[in-house]
Amino acid sequence: MRIAVTGRSGQVVSCLLERGKAAGHEVIALGRPELDLTDQASVHRAIVAARPDVVVSAAAYTAVDKAENEADMANAINAVGPGAVADAARELQVPLIHLSTDYVFDGSLDRPYVEDDPTGPTGIYGASKLAGEEAVLRSYPDNSAVLRVAWVYSPYGANFVKTMLRLAADRDEISVVADQFGNPTSALDIADGVLKVAANLVASNDSSLRGIFHMTAAGEASWADFAEAIFAASVERGGPSASVNRIGTADYPTPARRPENSRLACARILEAHGVMLPQWQGSLETVIEQLLVRAA
Repeated sequence: MRIAVTGRSGQVVSCLLERGKAAGHEVIALGRPELDLTDQASVHRAIVAARPDVVVSAAAYTAVDKAENEADMANAINAVGPGAVADAARELQVPLIHLSTDYVFDGSLDRPYVEDDPTGPTGIYGASKLAGEEAVLRSYPDNSAVLRVAWVYSPYGANFVKTMLRLAADRDEISVVADQFGNPTSALDIADGVLKVAANLVASNDSSLRGIFHMTAAGEASWADFAEAIFAASVERGGPSASVNRIGTADYPTPARRPENSRLACARILEAHGVMLPQWQGSLETVIEQLLVRAA
């Protein structure tokens, strides 16, 4: 497959370039200045010129707290931009995969969210991502798959795993929130899932392959649980470690309110696409291994 993906250096883009090449696909990363999500004309030109078999909409404004003061920018990139990507894919009549987030929910349920649960973002970032989903499905409902992912980490870019390892190099104890729960998900696994979904969309017009899907790692954790697993995997490999001071959300106020429950149920994507991402603990060890080898 020839895959055009928006963005150049994001975690999922970087992992798609790695995994796509390994699987024999041609992955074309489209970013600024050729493709700028705030410039709809550039989006159209770049995607049409790439002549892809499938388009992956991965680029996004992801500064959750900063978005509270940059709503216009967050909405231009996350809400309006994906609609332009969908318009270009529709013109080419090729499938579109759009990546979204657990932050479209308010986190008030006491069980994992399914795709049909009511949305209710608690901040500008989540609201902008929900608007992006709606723009994609409004523009190109017949040939788009929206994949909601969560708690993304990888060997690339900025993420929670890399932050914990960096802090552990200088501190004996790190305070981490213990009352927010989700599914830590490796972008390497997300890339594998995206490639599988892309192949399915290219091969079949089946409507059950389109629509909204949740795609996260198996298993769940709090941020504090996640941090403890990071340090355990790191110290086993000679890397930095620290003790975790488990705190409440109220002890760590942030400009944007995070969902208490970010857990996503992923039965729909398994049934439709045959995609089931691995348990997060094993994938975490793979990423830790790569990060420590690079740092050596």
